[in-house]
Amino acid sequence: MPAWRQRRNLHRVTLWMIFLAGLLGFPCLAQQSPQDSQPAPSQTGAQTSPPASSQDTGQQINVNWLYGAYVPKEVPLESLNGHQRVKLWIRATFTTYGIYIKTAFFSISDQIRNSPPEWGDCWEGYGKRVASRQGQFVIQNSLGALGDGLLGYEPRYNRCQCNGFWSRTGHAVARNFITYDRTETKIRPRIPLYVAAFAAGVIADTWMPHHDWLAAGGHSALTQVGFGIAANFVGEFWPEVQRVLKRNKKSGN
Repeated sequence: MPAWRQRRNLHRVTLWMIFLAGLLGFPCLAQQSPQDSQPAPSQTGAQTSPPASSQDTGQQINVNWLYGAYVPKEVPLESLNGHQRVKLWIRATFTTYGIYIKTAFFSISDQIRNSPPEWGDCWEGYGKRVASRQGQFVIQNSLGALGDGLLGYEPRYNRCQCNGFWSRTGHAVARNFITYDRTETKIRPRIPLYVAAFAAGVIADTWMPHHDWLAAGGHSALTQVGFGIAANFVGEFWPEVQRVLKRNKKSGN
């Protein structure tokens, strides 16, 4: 298949994903803010001690090795301060081994395809591909965290407060394209995420044997579309997956 036709097909897939995100997820996000899940204050008039902030307990900074930064469904979504954003960036980029698994996955794919062919299919070539992918992902995470911090955008995935497979799936798809600002109620496009993905692809192209910065940036942004939706989907339904795994483990014993 010619390269131009492959790019056209990729663009069509992207447009369909964006359409599905708007169709399935946007109504849910527009009608419900993350703050809707917070319990109402007591009406009895009795004095009670204020609940401890989830920021104090560390529940606002969670990074799963498989699907990245998230906020549990039962935890109210609270805007992060600068220190928390830095801590989240360090976890997601360096101290959580998920990024290294992601690097290994994409590097093995590059090795199988022998891309770029100038690096060869030996161990030396694989080492170059690992270093290239790791550098690209670190740059993407760093630029994305910087952009979200400057704009006050929400960098984490919050599980849907809705019920039903399709509503939750729509939420997972939509959250790859839209997020909340620092109020945690107003919806904003995830511009920093995709600018970071495009820029990381362009920068990574500078150390490639042959340079095509536009194609490299576009491919990186399209990769974020597919990988981001998959990560959100897994993150949305992971509690159910865990329950099934625990049930099977108990029945196996």
